[in-house]
Amino acid sequence: MNSRADPEDYAFFGAKPLFDTIRSTSNLVRPDFARFLEYSRQFLEAGNSPGGQPVERLLEQRLAEFHHTQHCVSLCSGFWALVLAIKAVALPGRTEVIIPSLTYRRLADLVAWAGLVPHFCEVDPDRLCITAKTARQCISEDTALIVGVHPIVNCCDAEGLETLSVETGIPLLFDSVESVYETINHRKVGSFGLAECFSLHASKLLNGFEGGYVTTNNRSLADRIGALGGDLLVGADDAPEGAMNARQNQVHAAMALAALDGIEQQVDSNRRRYYRYRAGLADVRGLRLLEFDETDQCSYKNIVVELLDSWPISRDFTLDLLHKENMLCRPYYSPPLHKRAMTYPSVCGDLRLTERLAERFLTLPCGYFVTEDDVGQICEYLHSLCMHGAALTARAATRS
Repeated sequence: MNSRADPEDYAFFGAKPLFDTIRSTSNLVRPDFARFLEYSRQFLEAGNSPGGQPVERLLEQRLAEFHHTQHCVSLCSGFWALVLAIKAVALPGRTEVIIPSLTYRRLADLVAWAGLVPHFCEVDPDRLCITAKTARQCISEDTALIVGVHPIVNCCDAEGLETLSVETGIPLLFDSVESVYETINHRKVGSFGLAECFSLHASKLLNGFEGGYVTTNNRSLADRIGALGGDLLVGADDAPEGAMNARQNQVHAAMALAALDGIEQQVDSNRRRYYRYRAGLADVRGLRLLEFDETDQCSYKNIVVELLDSWPISRDFTLDLLHKENMLCRPYYSPPLHKRAMTYPSVCGDLRLTERLAERFLTLPCGYFVTEDDVGQICEYLHSLCMHGAALTARAATRS
């Protein structure tokens, strides 16, 4: 193992970067191109015939089967899938949507896009996600909806949130963009709450270039979301209030189908990278890998580590060092949403736990373009940071 004892061995101080090209934290999987062309041929041959969009409909059928749900509505993005689902599900006459603050940077924005007010709740310190307990503390007579957001490693307590929803009569929607493949107590993600929303962005498990979809077992809800997304429009007079053109693109649907065909191979590759990380980081003092709960089905897609109190470098400096080596690592959902500038109203209580957690985690390179050998080099590099962090910090101080 190369311990990199001399600060001059690090790219931050002028050495050659560890990697010639960027190693990203995004998935960026490349589906089989021949399969993509095969699906694309179907919509090219259909042309503008009645009942068009054959690839989109096939994708919806396949995804409903994959998630063990009765209905799937595909849309142009995960963002608009969430916005339209929120509009369709939220209780009328109420204004607040309960969401965690330690989550996707646009979640509060899309609540505002739906014409509602984000109410930020705390998270579980171990799983970094909303719970029935943290959501319950935010419920008031203004609560229109609870959004259960799955973190990027493992899942939130969907069953506990379902119980809370039944007890209070408040609708429950899930943001499941990071949990496409997962199960909770052996029940497939996609069938919880009134509906679940997913993304087909290139950074996600299913790469459709872009796109999103909603799964539900409620036929009338599926029809309403489809109508809001423009699926049922014939003329302007047919548009329900709040409808928009958010239909899925056929090319994106073809790409997503090709990705779905190869999902088992992708998960297997993710698993091997994760196991390499788990072995390589086991003896790195001051780092804690967030481990996947293998009692349920998981995709092993994301790699997240916690910087413990014994880690010798600040998180910001750690990220600076990694970036200079062409490792495009990211702080984990930092800053939290309630600390971001907003041009719309929000509700926020005491979120000191979220604020503390937002300073402790980062994501490491993973996905299609990261090899197992790359993971080995990354682990060795982090071991060097652990061994020589104090010296690196002191050397950096002399450059200020």
